[in-house]
Amino acid sequence: QSFAIGGRVLGYSLVLMAQGFYSANDDVVELNPSNFNREVLQSDSLWIIEFYAPWCGHCQSLTADWKKTATALKGIVKVGAVDADQHKSLGGQYGVRGFPSIKIFGANKSKPDDYQGGRSSQAIVDAALNTLRTLVKDRMSGRSGGSDYSRQSGGGGGSKKNVVELTDDNFDRLVLDSGEVWLVEFFAPWCGHCKSLEPEWAAAASAVKEQTKDKVHLGAVDATVHQGLASRYGVRGFPTIKIFKKGEEPEDYQGGRTRGDIIARALDLFSDNAAPPELLEILNADVLKKTCDDYQLCVIAVLPHILDTGAAGRNSYLEVMMKMAEKYKKKMWGWLWTEAGAQMELEASLGIGGFGYPAMTAINARKMKFALLKGSFSETGIHEFLRDLSVGRGSTATVGGGALPKINSVDAWDGKDGELPVEDDYDLSDVDLDDDIGKEEL
Repeated sequence: QSFAIGGRVLGYSLVLMAQGFYSANDDVVELNPSNFNREVLQSDSLWIIEFYAPWCGHCQSLTADWKKTATALKGIVKVGAVDADQHKSLGGQYGVRGFPSIKIFGANKSKPDDYQGGRSSQAIVDAALNTLRTLVKDRMSGRSGGSDYSRQSGGGGGSKKNVVELTDDNFDRLVLDSGEVWLVEFFAPWCGHCKSLEPEWAAAASAVKEQTKDKVHLGAVDATVHQGLASRYGVRGFPTIKIFKKGEEPEDYQGGRTRGDIIARALDLFSDNAAPPELLEILNADVLKKTCDDYQLCVIAVLPHILDTGAAGRNSYLEVMMKMAEKYKKKMWGWLWTEAGAQMELEASLGIGGFGYPAMTAINARKMKFALLKGSFSETGIHEFLRDLSVGRGSTATVGGGALPKINSVDAWDGKDGELPVEDDYDLSDVDLDDDIGKEEL
């Protein structure tokens, strides 16, 4: 089997709910702001998605049928679930005002259809299959179902408060001096295309703010009021969107005008300008669980004991890992390491088994599948290993026990060479030694 994570398509950055609605053993894909764009909006698949709240009684009642639906449609239609109470911006982006809300994301992903049918698994499956038939017929007839840039969005526009109003007075301070990435729309109030873009821009701003942890911003300039800014950047038509990055000349945004298009471009910009992910030592269960739950894939190295390599040897291994984390930072993977013998249950569950250090594994926590590095622990070897996973190649196995193993709490490495354990000193001054003891033959 494979991870099925081709390029940007892995179903991993999936946060398992603490409330336990859906688990890795279910066929329901847990969706959140970190993976929704990649999994749903950029997918060619038909999706049917439940927006729920953990405290909602009707949502709790639907859970069993939703799991049954996902199993029945597995490999045919994608079935997802969003905790819209936890991820309010994602729910707001699609006009979710009650729970559970079920939406079908078909050919036009930026305008999902509301599902109004029965809540039994049979009714939901029938509706999904009917939509699938329609989608296939449209494709056969040459209709793509794509979105029109000038279409007024009807799917809930998100909050305008996340679009930063930019003026002649604050533009340099907020945009040019921030060192962060900005997408800026120059608009005119009388412009019809600008009015059509407004809800898409607002929805994208809310999603981008959350998904990039407020590192990429969407702003808007009324070019009829702040004519100096419009003239400064050569704005001659509306709406004009420009991208501002630290130390670079602004570039024209050339993408689509739907929220999905805008979010996708913003996330690409975020990845391009983001620092490489942090390389963490597995010091306790929380470090492992959070990394493997929060990221698309967690890459774990088991390094030789410090007495076998010393600080210099260990740092050389960590340097290789950090270079690979930089190389693959757009994948949004988590990176971890531990010392051989420190986490024996983890090693056993991954088939490392106390030998062959350094070792490396990549875990898909949602599916509880893992793959092991078979080549050398080097930039070339690790690159080939991760590249194969990225395109869905490479053999995988199930994590022993079907769940993340018990993790010991350990002290962080102090960065120094290891020291052999010191034997206890014994005071022999009061021991009565037999004079003849040395004469005994062995």
